Amino acid sequence: MKPKVCIIGAGSSGIVACKVLQAHGLAYDCYEKGTGIGGNWRYQNDNGMSAAYRSLHINTSKTMMAYSDYPMPISYPDYPHHSQVLAYFEDYATHFDIRKNIIFQTAVIDVSKQPDNTYIITTDKGEIRHYTAVIVANGHHWNPRYPEPAFEGTFQGETIHAHAYKTPDILQNKNVLVVGIGNSALDIACEAARLNTGKVFLSTRRGAHIIPKYVFGLPFDMLGKANLSFFPMWLKRKLLATNLFIARGRQASYGVPKPKHPLLAEHPTISQDFLSLAGHGKVAVKPDIRALAGKEVIFQDDSTEAIDLIVYATGYKISFPFFKPDFINSPQIEETNDFPLYKRVVHPTHENLFFVGLCQPLGAIMPLAEIQSEWIARLLAGEVALPSPAYRTKCIEAEQKALKKRYNHSKRHTIQVDFLTYLNDIKREMKQMRMK
Repeated sequence: MKPKVCIIGAGSSGIVACKVLQAHGLAYDCYEKGTGIGGNWRYQNDNGMSAAYRSLHINTSKTMMAYSDYPMPISYPDYPHHSQVLAYFEDYATHFDIRKNIIFQTAVIDVSKQPDNTYIITTDKGEIRHYTAVIVANGHHWNPRYPEPAFEGTFQGETIHAHAYKTPDILQNKNVLVVGIGNSALDIACEAARLNTGKVFLSTRRGAHIIPKYVFGLPFDMLGKANLSFFPMWLKRKLLATNLFIARGRQASYGVPKPKHPLLAEHPTISQDFLSLAGHGKVAVKPDIRALAGKEVIFQDDSTEAIDLIVYATGYKISFPFFKPDFINSPQIEETNDFPLYKRVVHPTHENLFFVGLCQPLGAIMPLAEIQSEWIARLLAGEVALPSPAYRTKCIEAEQKALKKRYNHSKRHTIQVDFLTYLNDIKREMKQMRMK
């Protein structure tokens, strides 16, 4: 009997899972809480989970972001606006006719494993259905994380998380402090700086290497097409540092301190405008916050600034609200963001429980979600097999050890992968474990 699969979420990872399963002749139902596809890329998504803001453009190029068999339109710019990305996903869903199996305005509220390793899912409509396998594609940029532990003192101004930021009107005529130095943090700081009202500060604990969107007139992530997986890390860092110096000179020249950690020890922070705005005095970079004091903020360098609005761009928690703690301890995962999986896809103990898009690549998630879905489909169709549980456990332990060795110890870096290395790793997995 062919398997029947439950897919949770119809964002960029969920829709490619739908398409791939359909191509393999595998039956599935996809449950989407909102009224449309697109997930994080549907601005003001009525599922309440989108972090998109009105001005958002992708920070990976259209070439690297597109699915393998459906390129983005030639008319699109190198870095499309979120509305163009959503239109691309809508066209993709229409082209491959996958909406017929997406159940909209329906959230999965419980996933329960049965003794025979199948699953019972319950929806918020009270429906109960039985599936052979479950693919979780609920995203990991929707449950905001605030600084832990919280800063000492109290703040009497306005406070929001970047997830709630949508339009720049809330920034006008205010002294704005953005906490964090990831991609959203820099986008929001730049937007505040362009308004030319009030002062704009950005606070960071460790700093970041700021990577421009273009080098040699080409999207910077096109460098990722070169297979450097066999290069030692010191050489990769040297090559990247050389390209960065050519593209924008020394970061400190713009008034943005160079971080102490080496390149490729943090998830990349990409911005074409931040260094220029900082160099023009439109944004001032501050160290970590020491304390909040009414409408003032005291920083670790003993400086104090009057602040009207704090925007916490401090990341997200990995969350699975449909798992009971005695099945998969979602509260503990939220606390640590530590969720070991075999090849970032296969649950180590629960058979036929898969995760798509639960990775943070140095590049775009969409092609990786596509190859993950292809692997899952072949596993379910019996075309390939998994290695032994002991081998999978050994691989998971090795991957976690490698992550801790390379990256700064942070909840931000528990699901990191290198784009091309990871893509090829899944391809090798399918080839090596092909059923005879």
